[in-house]
Amino acid sequence: MQTVLCIAPVLVTLLALGFGVRSMYSALLGVLAALLAASIGFPIALAGLPTTLVRWGPILTEVLAIIGGGLLLSEVLRNAGAQAELANWVKSRAGSGVGAVLLVVHGITPFAESLTGFGIGITIGIPLLANFGLTPRNVVVIGLLGLCTIPWGSMGPGTMIAAKMADLPFHDLGVSSGFVSLVPLVVTGVVAAWLVALPGARAGAAVKGVLSGAALTLAITAFNSVFGTSAAGALGSLVIILVHFVKTAKISASPLTGAARRALASYVVLLAGVLIGGWLGRMAELPYVLRLIASPAPWLIVATFFFTRGVPSIQSRRRAWASWLQVAPVTGLFIVLGMVMTISGMATYLAQVISQSGRAYLAIAPFVGAMGGLITGSNAGANAMFAATQAEIARSLGVSVLWFMAIHNVAAAFMMMASPGKIEMAMQLAHSDAQQYRRWAQRMLLGVAFVVVTLLAISSMVIFN
Repeated sequence: MQTVLCIAPVLVTLLALGFGVRSMYSALLGVLAALLAASIGFPIALAGLPTTLVRWGPILTEVLAIIGGGLLLSEVLRNAGAQAELANWVKSRAGSGVGAVLLVVHGITPFAESLTGFGIGITIGIPLLANFGLTPRNVVVIGLLGLCTIPWGSMGPGTMIAAKMADLPFHDLGVSSGFVSLVPLVVTGVVAAWLVALPGARAGAAVKGVLSGAALTLAITAFNSVFGTSAAGALGSLVIILVHFVKTAKISASPLTGAARRALASYVVLLAGVLIGGWLGRMAELPYVLRLIASPAPWLIVATFFFTRGVPSIQSRRRAWASWLQVAPVTGLFIVLGMVMTISGMATYLAQVISQSGRAYLAIAPFVGAMGGLITGSNAGANAMFAATQAEIARSLGVSVLWFMAIHNVAAAFMMMASPGKIEMAMQLAHSDAQQYRRWAQRMLLGVAFVVVTLLAISSMVIFN
């Protein structure tokens, strides 16, 4: 009975999405199912509830604030024509077609996401792709494929949570996750290249996707080994950006002018603010409120005001608010769903039940982690739900906890890109023309994620047998 209750919230949510129910209503159904299941079989102790809400509340608030700041900055840049100018500049440096798309998927978006996190990388990548002449549905899917280095997103807090809960060194789990990431990075490169290539050139495009993914894997793993996990994603993706620019240096680049130059400066302000704020936060024992200087949330607003040199126009604020009302409830509800399943103990119980399958669980474990990523839309949330349980199961099975958790970490992180909240955000960034492709994009990303997680499951069986 309890197993059925644990599965019900996830199953209800996935079925609703599969039948084309809007993301917000699917999430709401999942939350209601989770609350009902918890009340029947997993009652939450009211005495400890305030403490739990204090722990989760700031995370939820910060995520919603980051989404709002990212949408506002994106809308301001779009309204000023800066995104189109930047896209033209990137095209003049990196050409067009497969090369330019791989530059965004394995370079620009991962670089921004590594420094900011919470999906903000797509607020830079999707507007660039939208000006590459791609179809709206390809813009959404390829834009979200850029969230392929999430274990290092926002300087790696999700991986840090997994390391702490599994009692592993943060550095070692980062390096192992780098090796395992060869699978998702190659798959994203192949899919992105395939989607934009002409029918007769898809084989060659796929080879470029493989090489791009392998290069990013090598760069991230090497930097993780030398400089540590936090900076590895940013440094590795920066190498890919430089490689693309050097490779196509013969193409005459148009100069950065006007709005594009100010937009690039705004991105520098954003990324520098996050880096400096993070450094100050680590150097000083600051209370939580002051540690927000390391969050992308305030720096997105600072970058917006830097670009506009004052308060953004009423038109930009209204459009950003309208987009936020579409995205924030979906994201918030999925985080609440993860909270209910974690607080009530349903997530732990479900993982323990599945683990009774013995060594067959080695193939199931990546799907458990991926389920957490899909439900919460966050690598940190997925690891908060399942990392401790997964580590205990690995020890009981007598396998390497480090490699077991690396596979779990990568699977949980990758499925995040297929979460309804992230798809909703991508739709808003791509604007109204993409809305009609919502179901196609959802199925496409779930399909890609299923392939990646299946390959990780096969890898798990090969490594541990």
